[in-house]
Amino acid sequence: MTFVERLEDRLLSNPRADRVRDVAALTRRSTRSKRGLFRAEGPQNVREALRLALAPPAGQDPAELPVLDAVYVTGPELERHPEIAADLEVLEARRDVFVRAVSTEVLAAMTDAVTPQGMLAVCRTPRPDAERAAATADLVCVLVRVQDPGNAGTVVRAADAAGAGAVVFTAGSVDPFNPKAVRSSAGSLFHLPVLTGVDLTDFSRSAHERGLQLLAADGHACVTVDELADAALLRHVGARPGAQADVIGGTHDDAAPHSGRATVALERPTAWLFGNEAQGLSATERELADLAVAVPLHGRAESLNVGTAATVCLYSSARAQQRRTQPSISTAVARDAAGSPRHGGTDALGGAPAQDGSHAPVGTETPAGADAPAGPGGVVPGAGEPR
Repeated sequence: MTFVERLEDRLLSNPRADRVRDVAALTRRSTRSKRGLFRAEGPQNVREALRLALAPPAGQDPAELPVLDAVYVTGPELERHPEIAADLEVLEARRDVFVRAVSTEVLAAMTDAVTPQGMLAVCRTPRPDAERAAATADLVCVLVRVQDPGNAGTVVRAADAAGAGAVVFTAGSVDPFNPKAVRSSAGSLFHLPVLTGVDLTDFSRSAHERGLQLLAADGHACVTVDELADAALLRHVGARPGAQADVIGGTHDDAAPHSGRATVALERPTAWLFGNEAQGLSATERELADLAVAVPLHGRAESLNVGTAATVCLYSSARAQQRRTQPSISTAVARDAAGSPRHGGTDALGGAPAQDGSHAPVGTETPAGADAPAGPGGVVPGAGEPR
C-alpha cells in the first residue's frame, strides 16, 4: 500500500468533527494567541513548512521560525504534488507531524478561504527575540500599526525576497499569522523571523545601540529613496556625491533632532519604518528615525499602497548593501589598468572595449529605484494609502 493509499484509508470526512472545529477556530486571533498555533493554507505554504521541518537552517534559534504541527490534505491535491507527498511520508515515518487525509468538505470547513487550495498546515507560532533580530540583521522591515492582513503578508514576502533579516510588527498592528496574511506571504513566514507586539520606542533604542539606522517612509519628505540610491551608487564607483551631500548630509528638516544625519547611507545596516495605511507614521514615530524618506511619484498615480512602497524601499537598501561585497568600479578599473586579466572579453566596467580603446557604456548600472513607479500616498502617510 502506498503512502497516499494509507492516508486515504484514514480519511477524515465529517465536517462537524471536533478536530475540524479546532482548526477552523484558528481564524480568530484570540484562539491563535491562546493556543500558540496558526493555520498556513495552500501548497506553497505547506511546502515551505515541510522544508523547514526537514532541514532547519544551521545556527537558527528554533524559537525564531514556525514549527510544523499537523498537515491536512485532500487526496487529489496530494496526487498533484508528489514532492509534498514524499516529504510528508518522511515526516510521518519520524512521527514528527500529524498527517491526515480529509475530504473536500472537511477542508472547506477548516478554512475561511472562498476557494480552498486543497491542503493546509497547522504550525506553532514562533517567539523570536526583538533585540536578537536587531543585532543580527543588516536589513529590517518595521510595520507600525498596519491593519490590513493582505498588506502585511505582501510586505513579509517582499522583505524575504529583498533579503531582510527580520520583519517587526509593532503593538496595534494586524496579526501576521492571520490566515489571510499567511496566504499573502506565500511561504515567507517560514524563512525569516517575524516579531509581533513590539514597542517601537524600545526597538528604536535597541536598533540604534546595535548600529542600525532607522529610515521612516513618508511621502511628504523632501529626501527621496532615489536620491539615497544615487548617492550610494556614486560612493560605490568612487565618485564624490557632490550636491547629494547637501541633501543627505545634515541640514534638512527631515532629520530627527537626535540623528547623526551625515551618516545616513543606504548601504548601512537599516531598519525601515512603514506606517498605518490611513494615518501613516505619527510625528512621534517619525522622530524616532534618523531620516524621513519619500518614494517619488513619476506619473499621475495618486498613491502607492504600503506593500508596493515597502518593496521599493527595501530593494533600494538591499541593492546598496549587496554592493558592499563587490569591488568598487573604480577599484576594478585601476586593477584593469595595472594589467589584470580580462574575463570573457569584457573590460572592468562589464562592457566590451571599443575599437578606440575607450569603454563602451554597456555595463553602466542604473541607480536603484530610479525607474520604479512610486508615490507619496504609498509612503504617506506611512508608506500606505492617502490620509
